[in-house]
Amino acid sequence: MSNPDPTVLEAYNIERLRSGKVRDLYTWRGEFWIVASDRLSAFDVILPSAIPDKGRLLTRLSRHWFELLSGLVPNHVLSYDLPEGVVIPEWEGRLVRARRCRVIPVECIARGYVSGSGWKEYQMRGTVGGYVLPPGLLESSQLPHPLFTPSTKAEAGHDENIDEAAARSILGDARYAQLRDLTLSLYTKAAAYALERGIIIADTKFEFGLTPEDEVILIDEALTPDSSRFWPADRYAPGGPQPSFDKQYVRDYLETLDWDKSPPGPFLPQEVIDGTVAKYREALERLTR
Repeated sequence: MSNPDPTVLEAYNIERLRSGKVRDLYTWRGEFWIVASDRLSAFDVILPSAIPDKGRLLTRLSRHWFELLSGLVPNHVLSYDLPEGVVIPEWEGRLVRARRCRVIPVECIARGYVSGSGWKEYQMRGTVGGYVLPPGLLESSQLPHPLFTPSTKAEAGHDENIDEAAARSILGDARYAQLRDLTLSLYTKAAAYALERGIIIADTKFEFGLTPEDEVILIDEALTPDSSRFWPADRYAPGGPQPSFDKQYVRDYLETLDWDKSPPGPFLPQEVIDGTVAKYREALERLTR
């Protein structure tokens, strides 16, 4: 993906606000415009190798989930199309025109299986997100019930998992309970839907914002391979890492390198880039059929 020339943005009075790890944020006539790039972040480091067409694939999948889950929570989407008379080919299929809101400074993570940082915590303390779990669980075991395990948000550097007490201190008791219940409801519905299509959603993160009227809305992305662990249900076997349709494939490759997970990240070989595109595309096709 190439960004439009700054003179094009100036001609349409589009103001660039900032770039995140994966998405670029602009403003136009009171709207937020979110453009999904082909950048890939792993271990909270932006890698120098782009994943071709990734931004379009993630935008299509998020759109699918936003529409499917709109009965549970409103979202930030105003349109996926540029206004009439605005022509920016580079953003075709990547743009979300969104409502302005205040971002809630906590990432809302739902976990249905013991994996990733949750598995590391369980091995050390027998807990996940501070919740005490039964002994004897294996890596990738399904949890007795889904857990809400929030983390802090970081534009650069590493997000940090926080326990319930820390999350309540940031959000307040009422908002914490609201976001916990909403996160678990969204995860439960999405996980059941995906399982019918042969995909286990092991965990996922949601982000929420507040409108000027103090309404909670779902923002950013939803249930993509960048924000979730997707496992093929027909190959599920607890006791170790699972094959996946998400960027765990890239993480696994990076773990084989002598890299300390600090910037700059290493370049990816072409076979890993191609494999990542194929996995993202298959996840999209399965989940939207």
